[in-house]
Amino acid sequence: MHRSAMLTGQCHKNSLREDTHCMITVSFNSNGGHRLREHEPHSLILACDFIVDDVDHMWRWIQGQREALASIGTRYLVVYASVWEPGRILVTTGIRQQQSIERIVQSPKIFEWFDVAGLTDIPPIFGGEVVEKIDLADGSSPADAVVLGVIASVTDVTALVARVHEAAGSFRTAGVRKVWIYRAFDDGQEVMILEEIDSETNLRRWIEKPDAAAEWMSRAGLGAYPQMFVGRIAHLMTIDS
Repeated sequence: MHRSAMLTGQCHKNSLREDTHCMITVSFNSNGGHRLREHEPHSLILACDFIVDDVDHMWRWIQGQREALASIGTRYLVVYASVWEPGRILVTTGIRQQQSIERIVQSPKIFEWFDVAGLTDIPPIFGGEVVEKIDLADGSSPADAVVLGVIASVTDVTALVARVHEAAGSFRTAGVRKVWIYRAFDDGQEVMILEEIDSETNLRRWIEKPDAAAEWMSRAGLGAYPQMFVGRIAHLMTIDS
């Protein structure tokens, strides 16, 4: 199996075992709460954005996989449901060890997930290492808060982080509460950005006119990268070690 940081075309299930190009990125992530919270060091993440016929049916099946998830070192699994596109979900999975990720992406069990989702092709799987978690607001997340997810290639990750810190006031005024920046495990310019924004109204304004420091916003959906994801947490599972 050939793996690269970003999928350059979807992986067909019949050809995946031979020579496919699947997006693999690994990252530290949060403790899996119903909002963006403090990440736990030395954990890894896999993330996948795809369409399902029935989100709740998919979740019921996932709940039956708790033992299997525990066996590969899963810490938590979160399902975000799109607020604009029915059936579109973003699944993030916190993994304890990199070896577990190798086992996951090479296992035939991965096909079961997408069979249940009703997919013919394997969607891209993202992972990356956390570079920075920036908190711009105190207190609990508002009930109307939404999560914006973008996968994109940027020129310089270190410079991007610095610009976000410099523009913190502008981000805060726009309603951005948190910014998580993940760098691809095997591509130093590929990032996944998760932002928590306090309301859907402010989200729409942010999409229409983001701060210049948020360079990823203009690069969402380019090339093989998916369109930006907008959603809220639908389901959450934590798994004891």
